[in-house]
Amino acid sequence: MSAFKIEGGHKLGGEITPQGAKNEALQILSAVLLTSEPVTIHNIPNIRDVNKQIELLRDFGVKVEQLEEAGAFRFTASDVDLNFLETETFRTKASSLRGSIMMIGPLLARFGKAQMPQPGGDKIGRRRLDTHFIGLKKLGANFVFNEEKHRYFVDAERLEGQYILLDEASVTGTANLVMAAVLAKGTTTIYNAACEPYLQQLCKMLNRMGANIQGVGSNLLTIEGVEVLGGTTHTMLPDMIEIGSFIGLAAMTKSEITIKNVRVDMLGLIPDTFRKLGIKIEQRGDDLFIPAQEHYEIETFIDGSILTVADAIWPGFTPDLLSILLVVATQAKGTILIHQKMFESRLFFTDKLIDMGAQIILCDPHRATVIGLDRKYPLRGIRMTSPDIRAGVSLLIAALSANGTSVIDNVEQIDRGYQYIDDRLRALGAKIERIE
Repeated sequence: MSAFKIEGGHKLGGEITPQGAKNEALQILSAVLLTSEPVTIHNIPNIRDVNKQIELLRDFGVKVEQLEEAGAFRFTASDVDLNFLETETFRTKASSLRGSIMMIGPLLARFGKAQMPQPGGDKIGRRRLDTHFIGLKKLGANFVFNEEKHRYFVDAERLEGQYILLDEASVTGTANLVMAAVLAKGTTTIYNAACEPYLQQLCKMLNRMGANIQGVGSNLLTIEGVEVLGGTTHTMLPDMIEIGSFIGLAAMTKSEITIKNVRVDMLGLIPDTFRKLGIKIEQRGDDLFIPAQEHYEIETFIDGSILTVADAIWPGFTPDLLSILLVVATQAKGTILIHQKMFESRLFFTDKLIDMGAQIILCDPHRATVIGLDRKYPLRGIRMTSPDIRAGVSLLIAALSANGTSVIDNVEQIDRGYQYIDDRLRALGAKIERIE
């Protein structure tokens, strides 16, 4: 396995452009299974999880053509081999990638059957799939979970539209049900639907393919089923999690960084949440300019009480950036309570930050109090391991700001979500190398 060796304490500077959105890519790539016509997708990030999804499509018999433009591919699912579902290769590959679960809806809608092993992904706590399968059953699918094989099976002669009230606003669950409903007979209404920008992008793409989805951007979707979908061209959003990571990187390393082409209109609360930690962010057209700051101070609530930041469904603050926010708070002036509501294991990386000298009280699996040191006691370099994508990048940002040398093992976790991250950071002046 690879590791990063980081010499911390250096100021960075320059411009950086975010990659295409990882979480959008996994939905959009699944949707190419809904049509036999070509679908061209631009701005696909070259990262481990997305490449695994593309490899799965190839294994299904989807024709995958890489175009001259970087990150552009054409997918043609005219000859899908459903026998691949029965193979050990499918079980192994699909179980290593959580995004594979979103292939169930398209396969069921177009071919009448699908199966999936229990998917992998980050070890950040329980990530149940009930919402997916309860919704598919309401659309008329038969569902079986084989506990011995750890595999889910669904089939249906024809899906029929229904009213579905989701018990949670699951992004992947909503995506699966939308992709199933677009080819169902009649009208499907999904209430308490997720409405993240990535889900909006999926719905807009499906509408261009001939679907009829109303309410895009809200938590109430109405879908009139159609008989067949056609091809289209789609360009993915910049990755909002990368954008937030780069804001945190600039603050921690006292660096002047411009983040290019961020689609400010799709960032929601992200810039304002970082501003609550005292970080200056200037919007320049569609770029974000982060000036170098020696100090930044955490706000309090109006009554003077300690600021609390919690994750929430869109348009609330995304849970994927709480780890970054926590790291940034360690060198701010002031105190903050970080409340990670959705996943009970995502804050467990704080022990590594404490080893680096951060003042953090892990109150319980969901809450951590960070006492900002106002840079009086810089973090110190240590050897550590990346437990998941977002914690891994948080530790990388901490290492870049720390005194001394750090080594981060298991950086394959970081590679799952951030393309060429070491090369791009070196272009900003970071002292980082990949070692085996």
